[in-house]
Amino acid sequence: MSLYAIGDLHLHFQSPLKARAQMKERVWKNHEEKFKRNCARLITGDDTLVLVGDHSWGRSLDECEEDFRYIADLPGRKILTRGNHDMFWDAAKTEALNERFWDEEAEEHAKRLVERELVRLRASFEAARADGYRKYIMFLHYPPTNILEDGSGFTKMAEEYGAEQVIYAHCHGEARFHDSIEGEKNGVLYSLASGDYLRWQPMRVLD
Repeated sequence: MSLYAIGDLHLHFQSPLKARAQMKERVWKNHEEKFKRNCARLITGDDTLVLVGDHSWGRSLDECEEDFRYIADLPGRKILTRGNHDMFWDAAKTEALNERFWDEEAEEHAKRLVERELVRLRASFEAARADGYRKYIMFLHYPPTNILEDGSGFTKMAEEYGAEQVIYAHCHGEARFHDSIEGEKNGVLYSLASGDYLRWQPMRVLD
């Protein structure tokens, strides 16, 4: 049984495509077919695939039906985390994330969102610990640091609980591939799993 990860599929079988990069950049051409072939080649029914956010451009569950059918038909067990473009998940809150203006009020709002996610992440770690788990992998949609790779609440929590790896997405488009921390730092291995960065080949996290 192996564990794989990838993010930013940005499927749009039933929804209009407005993302300029997906319409013009070669790496996105027929990316759904490429990814499906790679999954069929790599992933078995006993494996798990973590999809690290931004699954669909659909703004409602109805607009995502074919996207989710595509995901369901992929081999293995699938675990989905929410991304900032996943409007179907909770449109009101996700839209607020996208409309971030860097005035004082918006910055305070952003801080509250980060704190909320840290509370949820700690609860996940504690639940895993209560169930007897002692080895952890953190999956995030957003990168764990800013572009300067400053420490954050997420990197501190990874170190506090002894997470072996942190897998994240969101940084797609070649100019954004190195917007956050990569490689080993303080005993934690950080990896970007955005789909176009991986050329649509799922990242093997564990064998």
